[in-house]
Amino acid sequence: MILSDLGITEAIEKGDLKIDPFDREALTPNGYDLSINEMRGFPEPKSFFLVSTTESIELSGNICAQLWVRSSFARRGIFCSFGKVDAGFEGTLTIGCFNAGDERIELKKGERFVQIVFERMLSPAERKYNGRYRGQRGIKVE
Repeated sequence: MILSDLGITEAIEKGDLKIDPFDREALTPNGYDLSINEMRGFPEPKSFFLVSTTESIELSGNICAQLWVRSSFARRGIFCSFGKVDAGFEGTLTIGCFNAGDERIELKKGERFVQIVFERMLSPAERKYNGRYRGQRGIKVE
């Protein structure tokens, strides 16, 4: 079940979800817009680059999430590779991106870049995420 804007705020109030810093203006009807904190590489034409989010998220054992590049960037040729954000994850997110367009795209720190969509699972995870990216801050590639 996907959480609406109301469901997201209720999950935060219950402690099932944390977004830090949280900005009510970044809520969408069915998600939350995450912003750029730092980049590695440049969004030059036909090039790969990495973006980390400003926001740190923390998911309980019964919430997972997926990411989507905002359509305003997709329309300009930005493609991103996303994996599922597992229940129990905590930290900032590192996103691999590719500029498939013919023009350099200007990206600014603090700009909303991806939408995270939270999903309540039918049952809590028996094993919450405890991998090498738990607790990450900034860009992590290894």
